[in-house]
Amino acid sequence: MNKVKLSRRELLLALSASTVALSAPSSFAQSAPIKIGGTFPLTGGNASIGKVAQATAQIWADDVNKRGGLLGRKVELVFYDDQTNPTLIPGLFTKLLDIDKIDLIAGTGTNLIAPAMPLIMERKRLVVANLALAVNDPFNYDKFFQIMPYGAKGKEELAKGFFEVAAKLNPRPKTVALVGADAEFANNALEGAREHAKRLGFRIVYDKNYPPNQVDFASVVRAIAATKPDLVFVGSYVSDTSGMVRAAAEVKLSTMMFGGAMVGLQVAALKQQLSGVINGVVNYELYLPEPSMQFQGTKELIDRYRAVATAQGLDPLGFYVPPTTFAQFQVLEQAVLATKSLKDDVLSDYIHKSTFKTVMGDIKFGAMGEWAEPRILMTQFQKVNGKDLAQFDKAGTQVIIYPEKFKSGNVLTPFPLPN
Repeated sequence: MNKVKLSRRELLLALSASTVALSAPSSFAQSAPIKIGGTFPLTGGNASIGKVAQATAQIWADDVNKRGGLLGRKVELVFYDDQTNPTLIPGLFTKLLDIDKIDLIAGTGTNLIAPAMPLIMERKRLVVANLALAVNDPFNYDKFFQIMPYGAKGKEELAKGFFEVAAKLNPRPKTVALVGADAEFANNALEGAREHAKRLGFRIVYDKNYPPNQVDFASVVRAIAATKPDLVFVGSYVSDTSGMVRAAAEVKLSTMMFGGAMVGLQVAALKQQLSGVINGVVNYELYLPEPSMQFQGTKELIDRYRAVATAQGLDPLGFYVPPTTFAQFQVLEQAVLATKSLKDDVLSDYIHKSTFKTVMGDIKFGAMGEWAEPRILMTQFQKVNGKDLAQFDKAGTQVIIYPEKFKSGNVLTPFPLPN
């Protein structure tokens, strides 16, 4: 097997990265642990998401070890802080594989798993990823699996609900502005948006990227407003999501629908910070506590997560990252127990053929390792009033407007809605 050599810089970065490891119960003292590893963005722009994923993984690992581990062996988590920096990923994954010798790979984030794919493929390793939009599209790798419910056409699916809802408005919109960060997730989302705009006959009047580190968005929104679009579709990460929503309020952008693929509005911090200007924003979600989405174990997980979140100062809601992260590890657990194996080929074959019972509902994977049936929700903030987070536990504050199966309310226009 070929080994990838670490440069001195990559080795230093890897050795200085923070790790998560569980202490071994005495009952596991005589057996080697099963190591599950990868990276979390514990610092940098996506730290709020990475820390929640880390805490949720710990809940799962604690549960497994209390039940006797996997195959009678302790589970040990070995995750490094990738600092939300894709350039660090190859070095960190080389260390995980060559020095830590992890048994199973879990990854989080589109921009933070994609750079690891060439190495993972070279080593013919299985990876179960989360929050990773269309990462496997250019590779078609048979040992890649993805927990976020994009489906086989992830780029199109993330944007689909926004445009399907828009197409049913009366009067029907005619034009759309597309804008997003010049980064892999946003670019993938915008690519899908272009396809739907073409399919449904919306004329694109603005289509531009901005640098990922941009902080002032007033000029961007003014340029969008000058084109007078009926719809504004945004692909953004946490910091620029906040900037775009605030700029839309500052510029007094008026349009029929605004939002789409904005990372960050799923977590409590931004819900609170933007409470005065968020009503009317349409955006994707994976899970909401609406009556239409009650799966076995989800509420219990969120309750347990919230206890941890209070102690650690994490996102206090836990609707976005915890269910997908826990499901990510449930898939690995069920595959290992069913096959009684840690071999990548054996596990991959089993995952392709099986249906998994998880806190995200039943999951079955298609040929590309994505959900066989996609389930990206499109939602709208409608009744946000003040900063009390308890309102987000109540139906109707953020309603599901797509797909029909999980719909809990109708879209309201125009944007912005009154607070």
